[in-house]
Amino acid sequence: MNNIPIIKLKSIVLDCPDIQALSDFYIWMLGWEKDFVEEGDFLDIHSPSGGVKIAFQTNTDYIPPVWPEQPGAQQQMLHIDFAVQSTEDLECAVIHAIACGAAKAGTQYSDEWTVMLDPVGHPFCFVVG
Repeated sequence: MNNIPIIKLKSIVLDCPDIQALSDFYIWMLGWEKDFVEEGDFLDIHSPSGGVKIAFQTNTDYIPPVWPEQPGAQQQMLHIDFAVQSTEDLECAVIHAIACGAAKAGTQYSDEWTVMLDPVGHPFCFVVG
């Protein structure tokens, strides 16, 4: 196959009941900027340094995933890993995310990363690296 196109990851899209509220959480936590709004049902945010965007799409029937996963319950579709530089930064990131409105997941599987839940229940992790 010589005709494989170049494909890049542009954004990760999270369904949620309120795109303004959830995007504001990630803007506050990450220090990112709001980028694009289309008819009130979709917007995205980006890092000032560039890279992949996080987008938000209104879903009025959104059901938060259960963490850790349980049979018969809403499963996560994906989670986002955010990198920090050190173990000390990991602890600071957790404290900051909680101050922004996240929750530390009750179940943790490693000391090398921390599982968090955003305000509408999407899991995300802080990892050193």
